[in-house]
Amino acid sequence: MLKYSLGLDIASEKFDACLSAIDDKQDVTVISSRQFSNNEKGFKLLLDWIHKNKRYKDIPLVICMEATGVYYEQCALYLFNQGFSVSIILPNKAKKYLLSLGLKSKNDTIDAKGLSRMGAEQKLEIWQPMGTFFYLLRGLTRQLQTIQELKTMVKNQLHATELGMYELKFIIKEQKKLIETYDKLIAKLNIEIEKHLKSNEAIYTKVKNMISVNGIGLLTVAVILAETNGFELFKSSSQLVSYCGLDAVENQSGSHKGKTRISKKGNSRIRRSLFMPAFCAVKDKESIFYKLYERIFERSSIKMKAYVAVQKKLLVIMYTIWKKNEKFNPKNNNSRDEEQATSSPLTPETKKIVPTKVALNKVINSIDESQFDSSPCLQS
Repeated sequence: MLKYSLGLDIASEKFDACLSAIDDKQDVTVISSRQFSNNEKGFKLLLDWIHKNKRYKDIPLVICMEATGVYYEQCALYLFNQGFSVSIILPNKAKKYLLSLGLKSKNDTIDAKGLSRMGAEQKLEIWQPMGTFFYLLRGLTRQLQTIQELKTMVKNQLHATELGMYELKFIIKEQKKLIETYDKLIAKLNIEIEKHLKSNEAIYTKVKNMISVNGIGLLTVAVILAETNGFELFKSSSQLVSYCGLDAVENQSGSHKGKTRISKKGNSRIRRSLFMPAFCAVKDKESIFYKLYERIFERSSIKMKAYVAVQKKLLVIMYTIWKKNEKFNPKNNNSRDEEQATSSPLTPETKKIVPTKVALNKVINSIDESQFDSSPCLQS
């Protein structure tokens, strides 16, 4: 026996568990299955059940579960605090794995068994819980986005009501009141987000370095930090770009050459938050971004493709500033040749840190513009 694997299919009130094991012949055997309630009592019963059925204590155990809304979070945190290795699987990834096994039926028991087999056969990434600071920040930024979307919806309804065939005074009055309420909520949330960021001096110092980049505002930084847990799990900028769905995806086989697009298989909230900063950076003709925009637009004649390239560069620069904890100085990025030679995006106070300065320049210039040359990229 090589490894134990526990698959959990979690719903709001209960979850199904399936414990399997894989041997050196790659055969997966189901050891036991059971259903538990999705609360603290059920978690304790699950713990006792695991210890009872895991006969060989020295053999590792991995726990796999789907990211089903927020229903999995309490169970995942409980098991993580107990010292277990927990892997969170995206629903579409789990679904495609089950389809590859040729399973025609679908229910909670089958899903738990499939997750258990997946954990036994594959080496999955180990999940790390989000810290309290960024978890609260994510709640604030997502609530702000929800209120903004509701306000936009009501404004559209008000516009349609005012231009309707008959005048509906009462409805117009109530819709205007609702918009005023949303405006107050948005103002309060903006204040609360800023207050929360300032509550941690070390984090806010990095935030100030990031908002020194022309086009990037406090809210943009808040969204990106909240959705990435402060870049905690990313070892490189390429991992971050892929997570945000800004990575280029090719479609080529033999003589067939399809279009190359951004994957858009990632965090749409981050892509949405980067659109206006990219637009403002280009509008203000910030050298490092405007020249990139002009080069891409000149080659492709597609504005959106050029804006996507700027978004990606903004994201990479923000990541680098955060990791290096350094200030950004756009005046030292007057041309592409200068960037590659001697100039640095660092301020005079940090120029003495030569290795870090060179590393920052390499990351800023690491974006392959050719990825954006062969097809349109739509912004979600």
